[in-house]
Amino acid sequence: MAKILVVEDEQHMVSVLRDALELENYVVEIVGDGREGLDRLKFYDYDLAILDWGLPLMSGIEVLEHYRKTGGQTPILMLTGKDQIPDRQTGLDYGADDYLVKPFDMRELLARLRAMLRRPKQMTESVLSLGNTRLDARKFQTWVDGKPLSLLPKELQLLEFFMRYPEQVFSQTALLNRVWPNDCEATNQAFRSALKRLRKKLEEAGSNCQITAIYGVGYKFEKADME
Repeated sequence: MAKILVVEDEQHMVSVLRDALELENYVVEIVGDGREGLDRLKFYDYDLAILDWGLPLMSGIEVLEHYRKTGGQTPILMLTGKDQIPDRQTGLDYGADDYLVKPFDMRELLARLRAMLRRPKQMTESVLSLGNTRLDARKFQTWVDGKPLSLLPKELQLLEFFMRYPEQVFSQTALLNRVWPNDCEATNQAFRSALKRLRKKLEEAGSNCQITAIYGVGYKFEKADME
């Protein structure tokens, strides 16, 4: 039975969401401001969270930013009245897994929740492995063949993103948006420097995984051909 956190301050919406979710046999917890929502996400385990954009004390975007930057991986569906493409892009770039504009049909929301809950565990779990390389997103630690690998924060965040989506190709722009969101240091040079350092450290540690450049397209993380 999935446990869902709802962070919403509008009482009518709270009532509608609670009734609909409990009717689907979800376990529901509801809080009414962004600060408490962030605390709940950081200290308790949920299968999924529904997060409103416009919240008191801390906005939904601020909650997303703080939560993702500290390694939080709970899938988040953002609710908002903002329906412009740049607004949707902002929500997704800050770490929302899905985005639904108010007013919405409850059947669509429930369908989106079911789809999010069906996603592979690899996308949400904190301990990730590929080949002989392992990463614990909550403890901010990485190992190769069981030996600790020292990474700088951006190197670790870049590796974590690659390990959540192995074999998938991402453009440099997409990687900047996901690893350096709203960061004044989000430059092409910053990306290239972090990538170069990460590649070198993985190789020197004996990792059997590699970051492969696909010319004109982007980069992917994969097990190396050791033959």
